[in-house]
Amino acid sequence: MADIHHPLKARPKGARQHATAGPYSPVLEVDATRLVVISGQVAVDMSGAVVGSTIEEQTRATLENCAAQMASADCTLGDVFKVNIYLTDLAQWTRFNTVYEEMMPEPLPVRTAVQAVLLPGFLVEIEMWAVKSKD
Repeated sequence: MADIHHPLKARPKGARQHATAGPYSPVLEVDATRLVVISGQVAVDMSGAVVGSTIEEQTRATLENCAAQMASADCTLGDVFKVNIYLTDLAQWTRFNTVYEEMMPEPLPVRTAVQAVLLPGFLVEIEMWAVKSKD
């Protein structure tokens, strides 16, 4: 993984992770003086309609909703350091990761993923924590 510089988050030099690890950082150091936290986002449009029926479509729409919420606080997905992921079916983990890895910039956030019961129609919910760059 390339180590991209971010002024307020970085992987410690000694950070290591096992060979089968997914697209995430095992540990990040964060200057936490400017936190931005978003509530769990799902694949829903502004009218309240579910967007997409596959895990790929819903993951993309959910991450786009996360990005929009981050943008409202002058942040990007690149500012995110912690992600909590809730999937209705962990068997879709690999398919979820394909879209996630495509959309999330380095250094990848630390993250937790669990299987959960979500509101009807939703396959994934994502919550994020970010550190806002200094002005």
